[in-house]
Amino acid sequence: MKTELLSPAGDLRCFYAALNAGADAVYMGLPRFGARSFAGNLTSEEFISAIEYAHLFNKKVYLTLNILMKDPELKEALLMLRPLYTAGLDGVIVQDIGLISLIKKEYRDLEVHVSTQAFITGVHGARLMKELGASRVVPARELSLRELKDIRDHAGIEVECFIHGAMCYSYSGMCLMSSFLGGRSGNRGRCAGPCRQPYNGNDYLLSMKDLSSLKEIPALLEAGIDSLKIEGRMKSKEYVYHVTRIYRKYLDLYYEKGFCPVSDSDLKELISLYSRSGINNGYFYRHNDGAMITRKKGSYVSSLPEIPENELSLRVSCSAVFKKGESARIRLSYGSHSIEETGVTVEEAGNKPLSLQRIREQLCKTGNSGISFEDPAITADDNIFMPLSLLNDLRRRAVSALKEDIINEYRRSL
Repeated sequence: MKTELLSPAGDLRCFYAALNAGADAVYMGLPRFGARSFAGNLTSEEFISAIEYAHLFNKKVYLTLNILMKDPELKEALLMLRPLYTAGLDGVIVQDIGLISLIKKEYRDLEVHVSTQAFITGVHGARLMKELGASRVVPARELSLRELKDIRDHAGIEVECFIHGAMCYSYSGMCLMSSFLGGRSGNRGRCAGPCRQPYNGNDYLLSMKDLSSLKEIPALLEAGIDSLKIEGRMKSKEYVYHVTRIYRKYLDLYYEKGFCPVSDSDLKELISLYSRSGINNGYFYRHNDGAMITRKKGSYVSSLPEIPENELSLRVSCSAVFKKGESARIRLSYGSHSIEETGVTVEEAGNKPLSLQRIREQLCKTGNSGISFEDPAITADDNIFMPLSLLNDLRRRAVSALKEDIINEYRRSL
């Protein structure tokens, strides 16, 4: 199985950008219980629409519940999960390990991924998470590639790791600096980022350079990492799109050709999208290296290249029959999914017959539905008539029915 490319989304615009750029999965939050409470986040209704859209293209969506929970909040969090679970949510990312068994008891077949905030640093911790019901761990970001591979080889659980984005000075999930200095706890999703501030005059002693692992893709894949994660739920849709696009390019090149050197132009573009005074390849091959610190004010990109509108589309087989005295019929097929819709009775034309070319044009007007037809196979009598409005309605109903049939495969019952 190929390694997953996992992208962030702070709102629906970022969600669509991530999928358009080639993400296999997207992680997002609701207004509560996520580690990025200042991101745009989504309403429950928006989240469900995102799940359905992703599933139309066989992509995945994960919910972030990655803060430490207080006892009165546990029931609320479980109730909040219910409509997303029935809609087909693919997984939930948690920090509070006490929540794992509660989720597995209430929603047995929902995947639980243990957040990097849970500070899993080795095989034994990962095994414990598996015993509790987790299917994946996101180990602490301070681990080397060798340590990550050790977990993957000996803990019997999927491993996800960050490959790009902001880094913390402290150990993952263990920083109390923001809480102590300003009462805003990072473990409650409210980190104020005091490590990004200057100390000792104008010296940024605690500010980490951003992580960039584009050149490490072959080593990460060969180590068996299951999911490569881009950080950035507070970043723009342009950032999400272009970072995802570049990593998608080199993942695909690796699977097609094996090792492929990163071009200078692609690396320069990646750095130009956002760089906190330089990049580094994290802890994969080093430990507490002073070169990982910026010591300068971070650089923020004020403008990014524009991105295309939503352009994902399923190529669907379409056949249609228009015979006099019979109901018009459209059949759509995609993979194992097939539906047929019928319309009004086709009549003999009085003066303006419906041509084969006009039927084809109307059938192919699928707009931004996410569906497009391969060359439709049309069987039609000569000299027929059917109102274009009813032909359009028949097409819309067929498209809607096929989408519903695909999406329904992912839905669950309680």
